[in-house]
Amino acid sequence: MGSDSETEKSGHKDKKKAFTLSPIAKPLAGKKLSKRALKLVRRAAEKKCLKRGVKEVVKSIRKGNKGLCIIAGNISPIDVITHVPVLCEEADIPYIYVNSKEELANAGSTKRPTCCVLVLTKPTKGELAQDEQEKLKSDYDLVVSDVSELARSMF
Repeated sequence: MGSDSETEKSGHKDKKKAFTLSPIAKPLAGKKLSKRALKLVRRAAEKKCLKRGVKEVVKSIRKGNKGLCIIAGNISPIDVITHVPVLCEEADIPYIYVNSKEELANAGSTKRPTCCVLVLTKPTKGELAQDEQEKLKSDYDLVVSDVSELARSMF
């Protein structure tokens, strides 16, 4: 009987997870694109080419830095991030929503859940080795092309 209640609870969690996405979470990455985007975030975090959190991302966009903005879709209240897509569109920065702020934080090497991250192509301080920068750039270009294709099909 205890195992039945556990399965019911886990099934309930999955349903709840699907319904907690905010209504503005469009374009939402599918499983494959989400996996690629989080892998890119992980690589960018290792190379110090990542801005984490709403405050850092907004500051970086206003300074004129270019990159890929990845926003969590399960943010509550949504007022926290509603201005970020608008800033991205004004600055011609591609953006995509992923399902979970927890997954985004894990990929970004932080313990706290993260609302959004900005993946930069170059580190803000210092330089990367040529081969490392080329690998990061190729991964970045691949994800950005998928994001722009998804955005074109949505609008």
